[in-house]
Amino acid sequence: MLAKDRAKKGVDFFGMTMYTQGSKVRMPAIPADHALPMNRQTRCETLGKKERFPGQMSAIQIPQEFHLTDQAVVHPGDCLEFLKTIPNGTAQLIVTSPPYNIGKEYETRLRLSQYLDQQQAVIEECFRILWTKGSICWQVGNYVDHGAIIPLDTILYPIFAKLGMKMRNRIVWHFEHGLHCSRRFSGRYETIIWFTKTDDYKFNLDPVRVRQKYPGKKYFKGPKAGQYSCNPLGKNPADVWDIPNVKCNHVEKTIHPCQFPVELVERLVLSMTDKGDWVVDPFLGVGTAVVAAVRHARRGAGAETIPEYVEIALERIRQAMEGRLRTRPMDRPIYDPKDAGKSLTLIPWSHEPPKEKQPRLFENTATYGKR
Repeated sequence: MLAKDRAKKGVDFFGMTMYTQGSKVRMPAIPADHALPMNRQTRCETLGKKERFPGQMSAIQIPQEFHLTDQAVVHPGDCLEFLKTIPNGTAQLIVTSPPYNIGKEYETRLRLSQYLDQQQAVIEECFRILWTKGSICWQVGNYVDHGAIIPLDTILYPIFAKLGMKMRNRIVWHFEHGLHCSRRFSGRYETIIWFTKTDDYKFNLDPVRVRQKYPGKKYFKGPKAGQYSCNPLGKNPADVWDIPNVKCNHVEKTIHPCQFPVELVERLVLSMTDKGDWVVDPFLGVGTAVVAAVRHARRGAGAETIPEYVEIALERIRQAMEGRLRTRPMDRPIYDPKDAGKSLTLIPWSHEPPKEKQPRLFENTATYGKR
């Protein structure tokens, strides 16, 4: 049944069940008179390239123009023009990874001063559409100029500070794979600078807690002696996140060369928004921010100028709405090839068997076992 048929009956917007970390969550119900109005002149994209997404193509239509009652919006055009159509104080979370000005296929390399002016214009519009309890998360790496690196977060910070925003965290996103450098250490991290508009901001820690290192640890003295000392929901994930980046073998990989992993944005969406809140990404790419939003019953919107990326974003968002999009689960441990028994982890020119355990102090060989 098409979305317009469901909307007439006043049921859930798309009538589907979403999945979040193993538990089912229904999309918030939207009254029939507030559902996507098919009678207005809504320009929608229909992806026809079945070779990119094999299988059944979705009939869900995603509008290009922003409307408060929509569930997802993908604007195929300039982000500044799109942001100006969004009312003041609409977005609870703005999360994006802007171009780094290093000459990737989706950007035009500018002089650094021009790049900063461009970023400032976008950030100022984002500030305008941000709710008073909202957050901006700007995920950036390094600008490289003739071999010298300039951390973009350090030169973008003053733009946010001049707007009166306060930085709550400088999150380090660590990953294992990337280009290998020969004249400096290879870069294996990027940063997320998190700003809030006011001191009264929304933050939900429980949905993003991670497994405790010692879940069985107990208080050894005091009035709570013998009781478990950790939070049963897990611990704070802290500000250094080990999340695999999207490379060739990643389940989410598309043609985009610098793709967001969904679980990275999910952690921000779950901790900084509630169901029904708007999540906006001015540099949408292949739609990961909106995917993370709709997977958890939020609303998502973004703009992208490259038609091929727009097509991929639309189909990924449709698949996410239908529960068909494959993503890496948030709670999945990082793959360890040694634990998986991969023979490539063995050193071929070494005849010594690999040491399985670290020896104890004053012991020649490890004797880990019951005594």
